[in-house]
Amino acid sequence: MEEVSIQPKHYLTCFWPGMAELWWRGRFSALPAAIAFAAVVNALLVAKFIYSDWLSGGLVMLACWVVGAAWIVLTIRSIRELPLLLTPRQVSEEPDRFPEAQIAFLRGDYPLAEELLNENLAIEPRDPPALLMLSAIYRHTGRLHACKLLLSEISKLEVAENWELEFAGEFARLERDIEARQNESDEGVDSEDSSNETEVNEADDDESHEEPTRLAA
Repeated sequence: MEEVSIQPKHYLTCFWPGMAELWWRGRFSALPAAIAFAAVVNALLVAKFIYSDWLSGGLVMLACWVVGAAWIVLTIRSIRELPLLLTPRQVSEEPDRFPEAQIAFLRGDYPLAEELLNENLAIEPRDPPALLMLSAIYRHTGRLHACKLLLSEISKLEVAENWELEFAGEFARLERDIEARQNESDEGVDSEDSSNETEVNEADDDESHEEPTRLAA
């Protein structure tokens, strides 16, 4: 496991439950926790300072202590998990399979390369080099629709902004392959139509040769 350097400002997202996961990973599963914590804090503030006759002062104070303790526990957990959110590949104990996947890709062993890349993406789903190589594998193995969907999803990620040229190049190669496949399909249809037309002409010629023979007989 590598030592990860995190800037102090990054820890600011840890002071609100669920905010770190929402901010750094876009995980909407953390949204209910963030909303619930906000609702509880607002309810306590209202009960304490605006409608103080709703609840007794002792009960409100007890609720504040409970919420404060929960906030401390959740903040400590967020601080501990922050490196995993920011750089999961570096803090993971699993080996980095990307170099092996790259070798397999250059060797043309696309199934092995795809398997290794999926192991990496299970740890870091937003790794631009791995996603780029996976889209190339889809293209090389004829899964053009899957390649197009993957590139479309990648373009929505903020981490892919520094790889715009590479992804644009891969998208251009994909469009070229789609056009080539379409041309092959059109040529196949034209060839089939031409073959059917030839068979029809040959049948007409046979009938025309048989007609004089029957007349002569």
